Formats: sequence, C-alpha cells, structure tokens
Amino acid sequence: MKPRHEYKHSLNFGDYVVLRNRLKHMMKRDPHTDANGEYRVRSLYFDTPDDKALREKIDGVDNRDKFRIRRYLGDSDYIVLEKKHKRHGLCDKQQAQISASEVEALLGGDTKWLLDDVRPVVREFYTRIRSERLMPKTIVDYIREPFICEAGNVRITFDRGIHSGVYTTDFLDDGMPTVSAGDEIVLLEVKFDEFIPDHLVRALQLDGRRASACSKYALCRIYG
Repeated sequence: MKPRHEYKHSLNFGDYVVLRNRLKHMMKRDPHTDANGEYRVRSLYFDTPDDKALREKIDGVDNRDKFRIRRYLGDSDYIVLEKKHKRHGLCDKQQAQISASEVEALLGGDTKWLLDDVRPVVREFYTRIRSERLMPKTIVDYIREPFICEAGNVRITFDRGIHSGVYTTDFLDDGMPTVSAGDEIVLLEVKFDEFIPDHLVRALQLDGRRASACSKYALCRIYG
C-alpha cells in the first residue's frame, strides 16, 4: 500500500454531527457500508509484554508499527492480518487475508501456520512473535462511518461507540462482553495521498480542534 497522510482528531458528539452534515453533501458513501452508511468493526491488537507499541504511540515515536487482526462484526469469512507502519507522518499498511481456523490456531498458541505462509507480512508477524513475544492484548469494537473522495484519494471516517473487550481476546465471539472505552467521543480520521481538496479542508475546520495522538487501541488499553 502506498504511504498516505493520516491525521486524527477527537471530537465531541456535537462536532461530529456538524462535520457529518457537511461531508455528506460533498463526499460519497463507502459502497461497503450498510443502509445507514456504517459498518461495525472488530480489531484485536498485538503488543509486547512491556507494551512497546502502546508506549511508542503515547510518546509520539516517529518510526513505529503495530500488528492487528481485523474483521467486520457478524462476518467471520473476511479476516485480515494487518501491519500498520508510521514514519515522518506518513502511514502505510500491509495486510493478508487469513481464515477463522487460522485465528483460532493463533489464539490457541499454534504459530506453525505463520511460518509455513509465504506472504511477507505473515512471515514478519511470525518473526516478531518469536523475537519480541508479541501477544494478543486488547479487543476493540466500534462503529465506522466512512466517506470517500476520488480527488486526492481522500477517505474520512468517524469512529464512535468504541468498546473494549473485558479480560478476553476471543476475537471470533460476537457475543463477548465489552465496555465503553471511557467518555463517549468520536474519532475523526482523515487519510489522503498527495493532497486533499481545498473545499474539504474548509469543511473540516472547527474552532479549537487540533490533531491529537488519540487512538482506539490506547483508549481501550485502560482495561488491561
């Protein structure tokens, strides 16, 4: 995946409503959403025993990466392993589709299938498990409302209803207990290639809002 610019903002619900109403007249809905223009996402994040990825995120380390597996809630047929890397403000992502049975094996401690896989991101994941002792840390559930614009390959998303798994990493169980990740907020993410059209820049302006280091993973780690 080509490196992209990525900015995150923490919004209150009123700001979310204002921006959403602006963007729905300027941008297209993501074609993969439901009738409400949304979908529900579950991610399981991996980290080292001493929480290297979490600490680097909080400290704002420039060159950092993290691994997670991701799927849409209610669908276990499409699951991806992702490595997200950030450097000099640019983000890129590598991913590989994996099966539910492979996830079950992984969470059960069986990593042999990773070693047998020829895809680079899967092999690197195996190497990091062995060398850094990456382990499943936190389930993150949320509702995503995405908007897209072809000019600049812009993708703007609102993530709300952020919940964390409670003392469990049972990624495939849709009925697992979750709790709200702190105060109710909405995370705005803005991603684009070389540029973002001026009319979208103007639409995103809100007094007193600045890019922040907030992340869903960090929010949900308050529970372990």
